[in-house]
Amino acid sequence: MRVAASSFPNPVAGVLDGAGSLPSAKVRARRAKQRRKMLGRLGLRYVVDAVRLMLFGHAGSIPANVGPAFGICGLGSVACFIALSEAGINDRFSDHYFVVQQSMVSLAIMLAFAWLAPEVGVLFLCTLFIVFSFSALRSTPRQTAIAWTAMAFGLAALFLLTEKPIAIPHQSYLERFVTMLVFTLTIGRCMFLGIFASSLRESLYKRGLQLKEAYKRIEELAELDELTGAFNRRCIMRMLDDEIARAQRNRTPFSVALIDLDWFKRINDAYGHPTGDEVLRTFAITIFANIRAIDRLGRYGGEEFLLILPDTTRDTAARILDRQRDIVAGLDWSAFSHGMNVTISAGVAALGPSETADALLARADSALYKAKAQGRNRIATA
Repeated sequence: MRVAASSFPNPVAGVLDGAGSLPSAKVRARRAKQRRKMLGRLGLRYVVDAVRLMLFGHAGSIPANVGPAFGICGLGSVACFIALSEAGINDRFSDHYFVVQQSMVSLAIMLAFAWLAPEVGVLFLCTLFIVFSFSALRSTPRQTAIAWTAMAFGLAALFLLTEKPIAIPHQSYLERFVTMLVFTLTIGRCMFLGIFASSLRESLYKRGLQLKEAYKRIEELAELDELTGAFNRRCIMRMLDDEIARAQRNRTPFSVALIDLDWFKRINDAYGHPTGDEVLRTFAITIFANIRAIDRLGRYGGEEFLLILPDTTRDTAARILDRQRDIVAGLDWSAFSHGMNVTISAGVAALGPSETADALLARADSALYKAKAQGRNRIATA
């Protein structure tokens, strides 16, 4: 009973999704979306702080106009960064988030209002802590050093060069309530930063696993013949040298076989190269399915393949190849095109004492030539 040969999928197809780089336009769009999200959160933070300042103003801790002024300054700075982002200016720089620039602007706003309204200075200092904690998550060591130095000089100027009493409002019930909100929201923001950092680490870990898998796949592709999925010539020759050295070191039998598809040029001429490619692919997959785990199949050139058979004597190798020949001949090749038949010929050679790879292959090639001369669709031994 003949086995139907079908168009097997290419075993080297299907590289990891996303392995290629995105077009620059998509990269810019993705970055702009990330910046909009980050700046939106920054603007919301300014609004929340402005509301708390207005509550302090309502309690009489500070002038009533401090809260609105703070909100205008903060949202104005956010609007400027949004305008730069939407204009695509950020993308001209390696740090497209402008981490240092945003940190410096926030530092200036917080220190300025801590000087103007020291009665509620704790709010600005808590916010400053959050700003620089978040910035540190996206900063390089150099950026972190710059931001920390600027913050240190700014705080030194506020505490050492002025006599402003940086206070924690707690006189009235409303002041205590708002101060409680300041600390509660600050702790909440710290927890959010922890969650963000944890998700970032998890994302980096997953990306690392994806990269390892991609590198592994790239290494596999570098060793495989793209059409058939067999090892390419460079790889199979390296394996041949390694197996010969192992066999000679351990004094174990070792054989190779050069396999050729009979009249393959006629198949290409009669049925076309796409059909010829499917024939090569189907042949390779058929051999893969019927060899041992220790055996290695490589594309030696064109329609010629090299089969490495460790721990195998010449006679055993000849029987293995004859079985492969029978399986290939028994496939229903008419599934590709009506009336098609495909057979193989092979030359088998066993490793001799102190024999080199070139000498072994030369004897296998002579045996293959003998098999073709005797009418093809047969196995010959050296």
